[in-house]
Amino acid sequence: MRRKEDGSNQWQDGYPNPEAVRKDIEDGVGFVLTEGDTIIGYSAVMINDEPEYARIEGKWLTNDDFVVVHRVAISEKHLGKGLAKKIFGFIEDFARSNNIYSIKADTNFDNMAMINTFEKLGYVYCGEVYFRGSPRRAYEKVLAKAD
Repeated sequence: MRRKEDGSNQWQDGYPNPEAVRKDIEDGVGFVLTEGDTIIGYSAVMINDEPEYARIEGKWLTNDDFVVVHRVAISEKHLGKGLAKKIFGFIEDFARSNNIYSIKADTNFDNMAMINTFEKLGYVYCGEVYFRGSPRRAYEKVLAKAD
């Protein structure tokens, strides 16, 4: 709903839906951000698992192992609190704990909130990828290795 209110076409085709989130959870890749017992954020986080990224129109910064992030969502009641940034911080920790130093993600061209989040967090625009026939902005962040 919010994507549409923001003037974005992203997520207006019935995806993601509860079945996609259920599958993420069953596959062990769905993660929630909580405040007490309340779920306030969600994302899917996978390792080396995005076939569309091999067909980028552009060039990734690295060709090593990577963590991929999909379906980042924040509860309407918790917007403007920096929670997407917090989720990405946890994802960076997850990547480093798996000795992976690249995070790749994508978003619709009209999802300015996510584009701004990527830019604030140091993600670099690398080109376009396609999902369900739609072009998406592809980003990568290379993490510093701990000494």
